[in-house]
Amino acid sequence: MRVRHVVLLGSMLLAALSLHVVSQITVLCTTTIVGDVAREIAGDDASVTVLMPVGADPHAFQASPRDAIAVEGADLVFLSGAGLEGSLAPLLQAARGRVVDLSSELALRQNPLPGEGGFDPHVWFDPRNVAAWSETIARVLAEADPDHASMYRVRADAYQKEIGELDLWIHDRVATIPEEARRLVTDHEAFGYFADLYGIEEIGTILPGYSTLSEPSARELAALEDAIRAAGVPCIFVGTTIPSDLAEQVAADTGTRIVFLYTGSLSEPDGAAATYLDLMRFDVEQIVRGLTASP
Repeated sequence: MRVRHVVLLGSMLLAALSLHVVSQITVLCTTTIVGDVAREIAGDDASVTVLMPVGADPHAFQASPRDAIAVEGADLVFLSGAGLEGSLAPLLQAARGRVVDLSSELALRQNPLPGEGGFDPHVWFDPRNVAAWSETIARVLAEADPDHASMYRVRADAYQKEIGELDLWIHDRVATIPEEARRLVTDHEAFGYFADLYGIEEIGTILPGYSTLSEPSARELAALEDAIRAAGVPCIFVGTTIPSDLAEQVAADTGTRIVFLYTGSLSEPDGAAATYLDLMRFDVEQIVRGLTASP
C-alpha cells in the first residue's frame, strides 16, 4: 500500500508540474530586439519566443506557414510597431491572443518631406523609447499573469535603470566626437531618433526613406555623393542585415569607407550585439571610431 501511495503521490506531483508549465503564458515577439527586451522583463515567468531569426531585415521579412501557426497560438504578441512589421499585418490580424504595438504611445518622428507619409519605426535608437517599451511589457504581462506581476515590476525597474546608465554613457561617448565631425551617412533613415537625441547631423542616406525596400534614383545618388564630399565625412554606416552593393559604389566614388552597424537585428548569442544593450554599445563605439578617424 505504501508503495502505491508513493507512486500515486509522484504522479500527482508530475501532473501539477505539467499543469504549471502548460499554464505559463506564451509571448511571441516579432524582432530579436523586442524579444530581448521582453525576456528581460519576463524572466522565467513567461515563455518568450521570437518570430524573425537573427540577421533578418524586419522591413523585408516574409512569414512562413509555421510563423502563422506561432502567431495564432501565442497568448501575447509584442511588435516593435510604427509600421516596421507592415508585411505581417495579415498574419497579426489572425492572432487569437492580444497584439501589442509597443510604439503606439511613443512620440514618433514623421517623414518631413511634403506628400511623403509614414512614421520612422526605428524607435529603439532612442533608449528612452525602449524604457517605455519595458514599461508597457511589464504592464501587459502583469495583466495577463497577475500572479507574477510583482516580479515583472522588479525586472522592469532594474532594466530601466540599466537603460538610463546606457543613455548617460552614450552622451559621454558622443561628446568625444568633435562637433564639426558629428555627421552621419547611413544606408537608410534608421538613425533619426539617435541623431535627434545625441546632437548628430544626418547628411544623407543611400536608400531614401525609412524602409530598406526603397531604391534611389541616379540623381539622388549623385546628390548624396556631392553632399558627402562637401561635408568631408570619412565613412558610410551600413546595417549588417542590408546588402552593401550601393554603399560600396558610393564609398568608392567618394573615397570613404564602410563601417558596419547592427540596426534591425541582434547578433548571434556569441556575437557583438547579443542583447539590445550590447547592440547600442557596439554601434556607438563604431560611430565614435568612424567619425573621429581621418577619411
